[in-house]
Amino acid sequence: QRSRRRSDPSRRGTGDRVISESFVSAVRRASGLAGMLSATMIGVSVLIVCQMVFVRYFLGTPTTWQTELVTYLLVGATLIGCPYVLMVRGHVSVDLLPHYLSLSGRKRLSLIGVVAGIFFCAVLLLSSLDLWYDAWSGDWLSETVWAVPLWIPYSALPLGFGLMLLQYVADILLLIKDGEKP
Repeated sequence: QRSRRRSDPSRRGTGDRVISESFVSAVRRASGLAGMLSATMIGVSVLIVCQMVFVRYFLGTPTTWQTELVTYLLVGATLIGCPYVLMVRGHVSVDLLPHYLSLSGRKRLSLIGVVAGIFFCAVLLLSSLDLWYDAWSGDWLSETVWAVPLWIPYSALPLGFGLMLLQYVADILLLIKDGEKP
């Protein structure tokens, strides 16, 4: 019985499929969490701007940290939210060429796009890790009164590009397995 189970063709590749499905599921959960974090960062930015307007115009006191924090939060939200947007296909795309291609042509075009995205994210991930490490090891501070340690806002770069790279890998796995239509 045992040897029959191992040679059963319906069981071949089951372990690989489970691993890739688990990977895709984990990446989708991480991208969803990144989307929620991004939305939270945008919401906090709105609240800080409202507080800044109140303090500055109604109380007449200057603001020192609000503008800088809102800038960091909005840029970070953009970078950290990218994997979620990629997962839900929320990006702007022009589908004129794919519209006229066959299913296999659309699949090849999607593979080219995903491979280009993986390359792009890998280059930006490595560059942003280098920048983040320089800011962390060099104790870089922003040149403002608040003097924020720059490794904190710079951490959104490798986090966003790293998650987006993983989302592209999950997309290519789904595309190769015909799990999703291009």
